[in-house]
Amino acid sequence: MDTKGKVKDVVVKLLKVRPEELKEGQTLEQSLGVDSTEMVEVCIALQKEFGVQLGEKEVTKYQTLDQIAGVINKKKG
Repeated sequence: MDTKGKVKDVVVKLLKVRPEELKEGQTLEQSLGVDSTEMVEVCIALQKEFGVQLGEKEVTKYQTLDQIAGVINKKKG
């Protein structure tokens, strides 16, 4: 599974939503109504899943699945 797929899995499991609720090109806030507290939880879960350090600002700045996956790939090298 690619990074984007793993990011999606983490978000689906953590926020207890159906995969189809995550809309392509929309931010987590737009498609799911994710608030800042939930974004921190997403950030922590992604750090654990991928073994990279992600700042809350990075995840809130890059909120689409593609953008978050891109940041993670960049950090992984």
